[in-house]
Amino acid sequence: MAQTRKASRFIVPVAVAGVAAATIGLVPALAASGDPDLPEITAQQLIEKIAASDTQTLSGTFKISTDLGLPALDGLASGLGGLGGGDGGSASADPTEKLTALFSGSHTLRIAADGPERQRLTLLDGSDEYSLIHNGDDVWGYDSKSNEAFHEKGASGGAPEKDEKFPGTPKQLADEVLKAAGDTTSITVDGTAKVAGRDAYQLVIKPKQSGSTVESVKIAVDAGNGTPLKFTLSSVEGGKPVVDAGFTKVDFGKPAASEFTFEAPKGAKVTEGAAEKAKESGEDLPEGFEGGFPGLGKDFGKDFGKDFGGSGEGMNVIGEGWTTIARLDMGGPAPKTDEAPKEFQGFLDSFGDKVTGKFGSGTVFKTKLVNALMTDDGKVYVGAVTKDALVAAANSGK
Repeated sequence: MAQTRKASRFIVPVAVAGVAAATIGLVPALAASGDPDLPEITAQQLIEKIAASDTQTLSGTFKISTDLGLPALDGLASGLGGLGGGDGGSASADPTEKLTALFSGSHTLRIAADGPERQRLTLLDGSDEYSLIHNGDDVWGYDSKSNEAFHEKGASGGAPEKDEKFPGTPKQLADEVLKAAGDTTSITVDGTAKVAGRDAYQLVIKPKQSGSTVESVKIAVDAGNGTPLKFTLSSVEGGKPVVDAGFTKVDFGKPAASEFTFEAPKGAKVTEGAAEKAKESGEDLPEGFEGGFPGLGKDFGKDFGKDFGGSGEGMNVIGEGWTTIARLDMGGPAPKTDEAPKEFQGFLDSFGDKVTGKFGSGTVFKTKLVNALMTDDGKVYVGAVTKDALVAAANSGK
């Protein structure tokens, strides 16, 4: 028990990996060779083409390769195993657990969509498969290897919001990136590409601000219907892209209705999600959890601080655009990495740099996209910015 409590103090730096992955989002890799000859188009026209796209149905296969620049996570899960509470933890078919596999390495997936009410995503792993199916008011996760299923039913009785319930499509992710457009962003069209046999334009988005870890975002846009087909996010550190994701095969026809029907196989262990459990017990869900899969809720910063023994004062936002930094006061001294359980020490040391400044001293936990500075006096600065930008924010005393 003491070991569990001690380990829990080091969840914040370990969670940087999760923050980075959440910042990226999940989507589809790899275009074919042979750039098509297409009519010229301006960036504004291409953005309008994406915005006007109303693709409701599609099916296909895509690959996703993710490289956050993190040390190997093998063995870390076993070090965290005691924190899940044994049988009280999440089922292996829970999407919040299974889809973390997409945060590193290369993966092949199948996807099918029929409007906002029905989507299916299947993660292929040799002969094993993990499927996530959204059909109206129901969301199912099924792991063929363990024969376990996870079921979540919309607590409000309506269809789940697709942005909250299902991994983002290329179009959703492109929409989020385009929201950052403005004085802080450069958007251009840089040639054409062939993706999954489709002609596409290449939209290139780059920060104008210095201090961002993002070098560029490239979105391959279907020349015919404006649907984003490929997404590549590159870091200023160079090397492999942070995310290289795109369709290798795509069909915009209506998938068969059977794609979205699911019944747990005989003998499968079925775990109900938080919304269904609350409905059965007659309890109200906490604010921010009403829609099935839990959202962050408006008091996330305050609750986060309290959960980790902080003052509960919540988050402050520093800067804007690509160099936005979130500041959290934990309300007490930060844990020392040399006091961490041995399962954590090597991991923390391998992606943590000691830094000093006017603010005092601390450790920067780094990935190729999101970095976090944890000061020794218990303040956390996190953002898709460089180590120097985090130190400068801490020195400003904001």
